[in-house]
This record gives sequence, C-alpha cells and structure tokens, in this order.
Amino acid sequence: MSILTVELICMLFAAWKAPAWVKEIGLLALLTGIFYQILGMFQAFNVLHIAGDISPSLLAGGLKVSFISVMYGMLIYAASLVIRMLQKPRI
Repeated sequence: MSILTVELICMLFAAWKAPAWVKEIGLLALLTGIFYQILGMFQAFNVLHIAGDISPSLLAGGLKVSFISVMYGMLIYAASLVIRMLQKPRI
C-alpha cells in the first residue's frame, strides 16, 4: 500500500510538472494493485496448502482483504483519468 501511496503522490506531482505522465502513472498504480492482490493470494493459498482444511468464512474474509489494494489502485487510476480530462484543452 505504501508503494501505491507513493505513486499517488507522484501522479499529483506529475499533474503539476509533467501532465503527459499522469495517465501512465495511474495505470502503473492499477497494475501495482493487481500485482499486490496476486501476491497476497499466492501467499494465502500457500498457507491453505499447509494448513489443510479452512472454513469458507475465513477464506471469504481473506478474499475481501485481498481486494483492498486493487480498489486503491483503481481509485488512483480513476483520479488520473479525471486529472487528465481536466488538463485537456477545450475545443
């Protein structure tokens, strides 16, 4: 999550200094969130393999937590799209 926050700060700085990079940094944040989810799921499935039998409610709670990084990355990407739309010259 700290890397996503750093990417958010970089995106806000780029909106001021390098507007062409805003969308790309937002897309990088989205991909970072997806990578963190995949990494978390890999670790969770490794623990499931070691532990054996796990209750479905515990598994559902883990899935819910794994989506936090993806949602944060999607929010950063959506913010980058909004900033990009506001920066485009009007016709």
